[in-house]
Amino acid sequence: MGCQVTLTPSPRTRLSDHGPRFVLLFERSSSEVAPVTLSLTPDSRNRSVRATLWNAWRQRRVWWFTATARTKARFARTFFGSFWLGLSNLFSIAVLAVVYGTVFKVQDFNTYVVYLGLGLVVWNSINSAVASAPNLFEHNQSHLHNTNLHPIFYTLEEWAFQLQTFVQSFLLVLLALSFYQADLFAHFLLYGWLPLLNIFLFLYWLPVLVCVFGARYRDLYQLVPIVLQLIFLLSPILYKKDSLGPLEWAADLNPFYRVLGAMRHSLIHGEVQWHLGLLMLMVNAVGVWVAVRVLNKERANLPFLV
Repeated sequence: MGCQVTLTPSPRTRLSDHGPRFVLLFERSSSEVAPVTLSLTPDSRNRSVRATLWNAWRQRRVWWFTATARTKARFARTFFGSFWLGLSNLFSIAVLAVVYGTVFKVQDFNTYVVYLGLGLVVWNSINSAVASAPNLFEHNQSHLHNTNLHPIFYTLEEWAFQLQTFVQSFLLVLLALSFYQADLFAHFLLYGWLPLLNIFLFLYWLPVLVCVFGARYRDLYQLVPIVLQLIFLLSPILYKKDSLGPLEWAADLNPFYRVLGAMRHSLIHGEVQWHLGLLMLMVNAVGVWVAVRVLNKERANLPFLV
């Protein structure tokens, strides 16, 4: 008994953004035809940002577990394990503090070490998240081709991995810098929660937009490292903001510095910049909504782009 399978468009179908419907015809040797309608439209639950975020929240144990497994595998068979995350930042801070402290002829070296250290540890996390974003979907190419899992899963897994990296390195650096300013931990517990929340949100939505557009426009693979290097040089991380002189407006319009500077200000001065913090929170909330919206829109195209 032979069987032939054909795929033909349904006459009742209206093409839309959600994709066409097809009629699947099973033709047997007895000339009997059994039509079966096969919908290639995406799941209606994933059409809205709210539903997508809710489904992602329900899967939180899975993407957090896979991110934790990546973190453990990263330092497998090493003596210090994940402590290398903080140690590498401490080595960079020590070298840069000595070099640029001498170049800029800083008067108070202890204050400069804290200023540079807090800025550098936050910057390294932001830089790592954004720099790895253009390749995210390419690294998960086989999963995108062979599974029906929503791509937000891979973005959340990467986000959780970056959060774990940031927290481990940040706490160790904060502990070391407490020798130069003893009240850093107290300031962090009392005033650091709003800037920290803004950092967490910023670490999600911006890399998501970069990875979505990076899948479509491969030029971002080459462009992102260049832009990040320029932003680092233009951001008051190694130097004070007033050193920019008439170019201070560039720092005010720099979202990287805004996120970084708010955290550093709260820890050093022991106060929350409420107007700036709440404004950044609204911007980050809109950023998350836009990023998930774009991700939903590009979901059907991603398997063909990577």
